[in-house]
Amino acid sequence: MIKLRKGAWTLFESALYKTTSTVIQTEDAVLIVDPCWLPHEVEEIRRYAGDMALNGKRKYVLFTHSDFDHIIGYGAFPDAEVIASAAFADKSEAAKQKIVEQILAFDDDYYLERNYEIAYPAVTHRVERDGQLLQLGTDLRLTFYLSPGHNDDGLFTVVEPLGLLLAGDYWSDLEFPYIYHSSTLYEETIGKLDTMLTAHEVKRLIPGHGSSTADIGEMKRRQTADFAYIAALRGAVGSGDQETIDALIDGCRFPRNMRKFHKGNQELMERELRAKS
Repeated sequence: MIKLRKGAWTLFESALYKTTSTVIQTEDAVLIVDPCWLPHEVEEIRRYAGDMALNGKRKYVLFTHSDFDHIIGYGAFPDAEVIASAAFADKSEAAKQKIVEQILAFDDDYYLERNYEIAYPAVTHRVERDGQLLQLGTDLRLTFYLSPGHNDDGLFTVVEPLGLLLAGDYWSDLEFPYIYHSSTLYEETIGKLDTMLTAHEVKRLIPGHGSSTADIGEMKRRQTADFAYIAALRGAVGSGDQETIDALIDGCRFPRNMRKFHKGNQELMERELRAKS
């Protein structure tokens, strides 16, 4: 699964949706980000992180958001402290159970068996606000920025001094914006890239799906493309121009799958526009 390894950090890529999991190690801490998907993939990440966590290193798991594919590996790390947004932690029991049920249904669909319990993560370290800090051991400092829009509980994390920006389901080179919660909040959230680039020396952007990039110009290109997609879709939905709506994802990879996400964006924007009228 290892796609890229450089010094203290390693990127793993799942066979499903090119989903990225990250492991970062220092002298006294190990940070695992969104361990996923398939049972053998989670086990590979668990073993890798477990080897690093020898000699008393504290272990942390950070979840960028609560979509079921990103929390599916939680139970494999029962000894880890969990980092997530306050919105992630404060979901209703019904909402948490719905996400757990998505995991169980996925495993049932493909006859998958796991050697750990499926559960919604219990959060140890809650992130309440932009700019909140968390020191992990002596060498890692995390700065957080809330990132609602894709869903309601997303979290950006800048890892210093490594200069990593853990982006969750934003700024993918494969995906246009997948908007499950709010298009206006999505726009506000992707605008935070400028804040983070100004406040931190970002050396690599790591999205939840697709390829990471160390090129600031590419980071900005992805941001600009996402703004343009949302604006164009909102305009076409407002005018009822289905031909333009359909053409917005011409040329995207994996179109048979991505059409349903594009359709979901259209339906969300239709609801938003009705609510304003």
